[in-house]
Amino acid sequence: MKSALRLVAIGVLGLICAGGDRNAVPLAAQARTTAPAKAQPAKAPAKAPSAKEPARFGIGRPATPAEITAWDIDVGPDGVGLPPGRGTPADGAPIYASRCAGCHGKTGKEGPNDVLAGRLPGDAFPFARDPRAPKTIGSYWPYATTAFDYIRRAMPPDAPGSLKDNEVYGLVAYLLFLNELIPADASIDATSLPKVKMPAHDRFVPDTRGAPKPAPGAKSR
Repeated sequence: MKSALRLVAIGVLGLICAGGDRNAVPLAAQARTTAPAKAQPAKAPAKAPSAKEPARFGIGRPATPAEITAWDIDVGPDGVGLPPGRGTPADGAPIYASRCAGCHGKTGKEGPNDVLAGRLPGDAFPFARDPRAPKTIGSYWPYATTAFDYIRRAMPPDAPGSLKDNEVYGLVAYLLFLNELIPADASIDATSLPKVKMPAHDRFVPDTRGAPKPAPGAKSR
């Protein structure tokens, strides 16, 4: 009987050991398995060395003196830059009728584009209060020379710069006449045009914002 019990005990221990070995195999296999390596951040591709910019790109050429002269046509308020020539209201009337009236109206008041002629009662200057007030040559422009500069540079819009200097003088004279600033027989040239007194001249003042402040005690001009 005791021998039989011993055999049973030995058999049970054998099963337990065998079962323990079976469980140990996968654990040992897991222990031997190498842990996966951590993913490394991808390296940015190396930048190709930037080519040195050339000193010149070989585009264009220096402007010739004649080309510079053709563009150097600005006219200052004092008349500096006005070319030789002259014109009268009678000279400018037919030019205005053929080249300008289609945009500005027969008398410079009808449009459809900017109104050019007309003065406000008493030469008032209500533009800050009334943005609808027409800013004509006679009511708003401070310098008569501006009319010459703008017309010669930009008008007519379909062929800017095509008018001869005498034609521009004639047009300016006609527009000044429409604004009752010169008489019908006046002649406009580089000497007389800067002398035309514009009603709005004294309405404009120099913008001194950002200018150096005068020293204490200095007399203002």
